Amino acid sequence: MASVASKLYSDDVSLLVLLLDTNPFFWDTTSTTFSQFLSHVLAFLNAVLGLNQLNQVVVIATGYSSCDYIYDSSLTSNVGSESRGSGMPALFGSLLEKLEDFIGRDEELAKEDEHVDKIAPSLLSGSLSMALCYIQRVFRSGHLHPQPRILCLQGSPDGPEQYVAVMNSIFSAQRLMVPIDSCYIGTQNSAFLQQASYITGGVHHAPKQLDGLFQFLTTIFATDLHTRRFVQLPKPVGVDFRASCFCHKKTIDMGYVCSVCLSIFCEHHKKCSTCGSVFGQSKLDGANASSSVNDRKRKAPDS
Repeated sequence: MASVASKLYSDDVSLLVLLLDTNPFFWDTTSTTFSQFLSHVLAFLNAVLGLNQLNQVVVIATGYSSCDYIYDSSLTSNVGSESRGSGMPALFGSLLEKLEDFIGRDEELAKEDEHVDKIAPSLLSGSLSMALCYIQRVFRSGHLHPQPRILCLQGSPDGPEQYVAVMNSIFSAQRLMVPIDSCYIGTQNSAFLQQASYITGGVHHAPKQLDGLFQFLTTIFATDLHTRRFVQLPKPVGVDFRASCFCHKKTIDMGYVCSVCLSIFCEHHKKCSTCGSVFGQSKLDGANASSSVNDRKRKAPDS
């Protein structure tokens, strides 16, 4: 990573990849409308771009069944000063158009799915993969680049079926030294985002009220990686390290782990469904069986 660090502009120049949760099933259940939420996000992005003229912002929309790039400030660097001075609608006009088109397409795909829960998870694994692909492309571009980081604005609940893909993305970000910041705006906290921020050295925060979301975003997530050394940021009180089983896609506290491929199961199996390894009898099951036999022997004289 020494070669990557040598290509940086300076310590205070950032590449912010924002993952925006647009799941319609989540926003239909919240008191805050998506338009109000979006106004805070656009003001935050405008503040990030205003902190340094070399800062870059990339926005990825995370829907229920799809995700897509909707804004890249490096592609709109030729916007004139009049457009920048006229306000955010001129600056983020393409973002709003692409976002509206994406939400329409994602809602159509969601209607085709007959097995949709009341509050379905968004495609976080896909947006994380797209963010890492973009950052990797920047690393390999050969030009000077800002310091990348990822910010997840998530409100949808975790999808246990995405556990493997999300954890692979988290470990890839850790290897690339890319911190994943997370701001969870849902009712229940996200174990995925807690683990992502903890493993990659990012910041996780779950604001109680969304009225002051812009203040939370600017005071916590607008700071670059160099400035964070001198700023008191929220520290994680407790991280939920629970995993999801590979057999039923459920979040579990205790389970069985394959010693070959480290797959996790909530029940004991004779064979690993991932790598095909054959398991022996579980010691726990053997202990339970022996205890039941001893109980029968003890009860035999009474009968």
